[in-house]
Amino acid sequence: MGRIGIFKKLWLLRCSRSVGERPLVRSILDGRPKKILELGLGELNRTPKMLSLAAQASDGPIHYVGLDRFEARLPEDPAGVTLKEAHSCLQSFGRVQLVPGSPDSTLARLCNHLGWFDLILVSAAIDQATVSRCWFFLQRLTRSHTVVFQEIAEGAWEPVSHQNIDDRASQQVLRKAG
Repeated sequence: MGRIGIFKKLWLLRCSRSVGERPLVRSILDGRPKKILELGLGELNRTPKMLSLAAQASDGPIHYVGLDRFEARLPEDPAGVTLKEAHSCLQSFGRVQLVPGSPDSTLARLCNHLGWFDLILVSAAIDQATVSRCWFFLQRLTRSHTVVFQEIAEGAWEPVSHQNIDDRASQQVLRKAG
């Protein structure tokens, strides 16, 4: 299990995090993701802790890709950090790529260049219209072992099945076609 002992694992899964984050923590500890994609960084409350845990659990270096509007946030968007602040905070965790822009247009541009991911996180800070346009591209970034989580409320994460991703992607294709 890397550098995480049984007592620390028990503490992480039972005591340290909010109940809504525990499925995400369990997935990181069990799956040991090396490539992580996050849509919507927000104020960086979760990301440094998540990357630190992934680095401890994983055997190799972490590759993290974060998509966020950063300085181009709309007035109705939740508060968040700037690109420079995010990069200075996250650069010590491994290979970090931060891509500014709306997640749907950024994924459309980059999904063929990013490759597959072990863990994909979709934040609740992103509006539902944008998220619905992302599923088609997220479908291309998943493999059979990829775990996808969507934040349903502040700090509450639920897994999204591959079948659900396929259904959401096909709905987006049907909307474009008709």
